[in-house]
Amino acid sequence: MPEGERVIRAAGGVAWRQADGGVLVCLVHRPRYGDWSLPKGKLEPGEHPLLAAVREVAEEADVRAVPQVRLPTVRYRSEGRPKVVDYWSMRAVDTGGFQPDTEVDDIRWLPVGEATRLVSYPHDAEVLTAFAALPPVTATVALVRHAQAGQRGTWSGPDSARPLDATGWAQAHALAPLVALVRPTRLLSASARRCVQTLDPAAALLDLPVEVTGDLDEPRPGQDPHERALAAAACLAELAAAGGAAGACSQGKVMPGALERLTGRAGDFTTEKGGGWLLAFAADRLLAADRW
Repeated sequence: MPEGERVIRAAGGVAWRQADGGVLVCLVHRPRYGDWSLPKGKLEPGEHPLLAAVREVAEEADVRAVPQVRLPTVRYRSEGRPKVVDYWSMRAVDTGGFQPDTEVDDIRWLPVGEATRLVSYPHDAEVLTAFAALPPVTATVALVRHAQAGQRGTWSGPDSARPLDATGWAQAHALAPLVALVRPTRLLSASARRCVQTLDPAAALLDLPVEVTGDLDEPRPGQDPHERALAAAACLAELAAAGGAAGACSQGKVMPGALERLTGRAGDFTTEKGGGWLLAFAADRLLAADRW
């Protein structure tokens, strides 16, 4: 990419639903281009790609969907500029959101093989092939690390009572719509005040209580960090075993170890404050961990 070229950022999804005989996926027809493609669209200024993906699927395909697994990112040139499109698999749960000005004049729900043959671009076929290789997703968990809470050294009370600062509250409010995307039925938090507060805006948005559990706490002085990571991993696995979707907030010293145990591999699972992961499970196995 030539230096200084401005990249067009876009996002979309493979929206799917169960039907008699198997899974159907959604394609849209754009008369301006005369093509069949996956629903997608450009990010609005400052918009998170995952929020954009869900919004664009709603606007173009009239589908309210729950994101599950990140699919291959596509790169190509559009109108002389480089374009990057992020995709997620999405379970269709409702209709609504269609915008007439999206230039879509037809929508089709097709078996994956038929959709792969119909799409007009090889990169869409690549995304559909990756989707077809996924096992069924049975649960999703939005896992976040607590937001900014100032410096421990400047707080005179017990560390567990340290609250979010102004930056942290802004981060918590930004996290709320991301957590809400998975349509959780439960919200779990480590016992530290800053963790509970991080989920408070999501709880208000979803009208759900925040359940506090010590299983997501980081180790106290003298505690074995491996045991704490095992406890956190077991807590997340239990959420997944129940099926459906949940949101959870934990701490920086326990999340990397918990994710290593869930994935069964070493990796960089360091998570910045106010950051998080979209976890997708197939039965008791963590299928994918997508960093937000």
